[in-house]
Amino acid sequence: MSEDERTFVMVKPDGVQRGLIGEIVSRFEERGLKLVGGKFMQIDDDLAHEHYGEHEDKPFFDDLVEFITSGPVFAMVWEGADATRQVRSMVGETDPAESAPGTIRGDFGLDLGRNVIHASDHEDEGANEREIDLFFDEEELLDYERIDAAWLYE
Repeated sequence: MSEDERTFVMVKPDGVQRGLIGEIVSRFEERGLKLVGGKFMQIDDDLAHEHYGEHEDKPFFDDLVEFITSGPVFAMVWEGADATRQVRSMVGETDPAESAPGTIRGDFGLDLGRNVIHASDHEDEGANEREIDLFFDEEELLDYERIDAAWLYE
């Protein structure tokens, strides 16, 4: 079996308001990923600025912060072999119009600014750890064995 990896995922305010938390969690569970942390929360300005810090100089930064703080989010940490790449594949492209049907954004997103979900970038090695650390304390993340693990991995 490959070594497990953890990845950060967040249902954004539009996904929460549209009642998509359960559907999104189910998709990741059905894929075989293991939920090791979850938190329903309201992001404040400080956390939003820290989370989107790499976009601070871009013209859309203020809109990002305003949107992500506009309502509750559901932050999660998922674990599994190659979890970050698996999740990104399931999430789809940032622009829902470019996302394939069957992906979360392809099925539920209509607008670039309202694309339902955030997932750590598999091409940025530090993104996962940074985002997990921003949203979760170590004691909020659980280690346990899924009873179906032998059926998921060789």
